[in-house]
Amino acid sequence: MADSLINELRKTVNAKLGISSSSKSRGANDEKSSGKYVIELTDNNFEEMVLHSKDIWLVEFFAPWCGHCKALKPHWEMAASELAGKVKVGALDATVHQAMASRFGIKGFPTIKYFAPGASASDAEDYIGGRTSDDIVQYALNKVAENMPEPEVVEAISQEVVDNACREKQLCIIAVLPHILDCQSSCRKNYLEVLKESAKKFKRNVWGWVWTDAGKQTDLEEAFGMGGFGYPALAALNYRKMKFSMLKGSFGVSGIQEFLRDLSYGKGQTAPVKNAEFPKIMNVEPWNGKDGELPLEEDVDVSDVDLDEEKPKKTEL
Repeated sequence: MADSLINELRKTVNAKLGISSSSKSRGANDEKSSGKYVIELTDNNFEEMVLHSKDIWLVEFFAPWCGHCKALKPHWEMAASELAGKVKVGALDATVHQAMASRFGIKGFPTIKYFAPGASASDAEDYIGGRTSDDIVQYALNKVAENMPEPEVVEAISQEVVDNACREKQLCIIAVLPHILDCQSSCRKNYLEVLKESAKKFKRNVWGWVWTDAGKQTDLEEAFGMGGFGYPALAALNYRKMKFSMLKGSFGVSGIQEFLRDLSYGKGQTAPVKNAEFPKIMNVEPWNGKDGELPLEEDVDVSDVDLDEEKPKKTEL
């Protein structure tokens, strides 16, 4: 079970970082070459490389004579190889580079610390996980997932926008909100906040999130059979299989969360997308964030209309 969770998290992180499965571990099975992925840190380069970095770092403070350090070394090198391109893995000889060892209060060996992107020295966290390569990799990937930016909920204003949001994702969450005249700006913003909060809760899944409003993308609504039971409506699409599932519960954070959680466990009913292809998305103007207004009626020229009153006709009963 643990192995499957690690593998799934690896896939998620790789998808977010654009790393293919074939290139993710260039030396994972070659113990001799895996050591090259461990970056040697010193008193001189530590601050520039780690504390001024935009990357996640795991740093081992070690002593060459330490038996536990020697036992950790092959696991540390294997983890560094596995994490190449995702997390920087470094090692500092605390017996030589004592300034940094003192700065971080290193008392025993090996000591491993985690540094978030742009972290200061005071932000360093002690690593308290297991000492196998899998333990280290799982911890690091969890940190990568924590630092992922919140997914963007984009408006479906063109085919390109929707393709970019959905095509490479495992799932694409598509919402159709009420027309602006039926749900003015404050109402719509509340619905969008629900979507953003839901996207935040599932950010580790790296799904696509798209919205439109009723009547703007009719092909999309027709493809998913939306609109028959009112708006807002929400569908989760498997882009590769062209199958989808509809939200039947409430359009709220808890309702959407329950729906998507069930889907992630393989629950819920699915149906094929109409014609087994993604519907055409029309080019439309993005919402301006304002209330909707009824269109002004055209002025009618009544100058030629005879408005003289006709004499009433007698009606016999």
